[in-house]
Amino acid sequence: MYIKDLQFAEEAMLNGFFKVFTHIKEYRNQGSFEGWIRKIMVRESISFLRKKSKIIFQDSTLEEVQDQPQFMHTKIDVEYLQNAIDTLPEGYKIIFIMYAVEGYKHHEIAKLLNIKEGTSKSQLHKARKMLQEKLMQKNTGYGIK
Repeated sequence: MYIKDLQFAEEAMLNGFFKVFTHIKEYRNQGSFEGWIRKIMVRESISFLRKKSKIIFQDSTLEEVQDQPQFMHTKIDVEYLQNAIDTLPEGYKIIFIMYAVEGYKHHEIAKLLNIKEGTSKSQLHKARKMLQEKLMQKNTGYGIK
């Protein structure tokens, strides 16, 4: 989900599994094995994106960033939603996926991406706002193709 291009996503996945298998001895049976693998895969995906292009995180904070999701009461097809997520700027997309899909907390995202926690919250807020706008456009018939 972090990498849109299938070939690049496969490359990052293979690199991640290579790291899993070469470092399997380092797994200490603390926490779930699945979680350990997920952490490696997320880091590998982020590392790959950093190498491919400069990811821009706007270092700004919002005075009142809400951590609670704002739901729209509408029927959305999964393909359209994935397309909408893929059109987000890279920084927004990475943080949105890490928070909303992977379940990372803002302090964990900040540590992994070497950004401020406030930047993570701000990026998530902006990503949600952009997604809501895209979904509203779809509901009014002016959505992305």
